[in-house]
Amino acid sequence: MYKIGDTVKGRITGIQNYGIFVSLDDNYTGLIHISEISNAFVKNIEDYINPNELIEARVIEIDKEHKHLKLSIKEFNSSNDFYNSKKGFKSLKENLKPWMDEKLAEINSK
Repeated sequence: MYKIGDTVKGRITGIQNYGIFVSLDDNYTGLIHISEISNAFVKNIEDYINPNELIEARVIEIDKEHKHLKLSIKEFNSSNDFYNSKKGFKSLKENLKPWMDEKLAEINSK
């Protein structure tokens, strides 16, 4: 039923210092490891979510026998935090050289 890469919705049923437990449809459960909460360092999971909250997550691993999914919410954080953005440093990496070349050309033309 579930596939790796699927987006799922679930309800947070528990929080531990290492991750978040999620209840999903069809009797499946999920775990979001602390490393899959944000691209930034996560000191306190409760800074990112609340118990009983509905969340969206991406399926990253499936255990069909135990009806258990490993999930990630990095891409679904609603925060405007730079480190949680999907682009992160990608736009800087893509544009740094053209910006430097443009500025050097401007300096050399003076």
